[in-house]
Amino acid sequence: MTRLTSLASLRAPLGGQEIELQQIDFDGEGMSLLRTRIREKSRFTIFDIDPITAEAWGRALLDWAQAQPRG
Repeated sequence: MTRLTSLASLRAPLGGQEIELQQIDFDGEGMSLLRTRIREKSRFTIFDIDPITAEAWGRALLDWAQAQPRG
């Protein structure tokens, strides 16, 4: 049986998109993925990524955020 664990829920301030991060644990396979669910009104975008991709994406997000002026 696959287990989902909610890690974070966010709402984008300008577009109002709901972003949810979940960990997916696959029983018997010893593998976990990060699921990103983005909801825009009635449309959903869902994708699952491995730890290496999640780390690269996270670093890119942090690099961008840290380079932005704070108001």
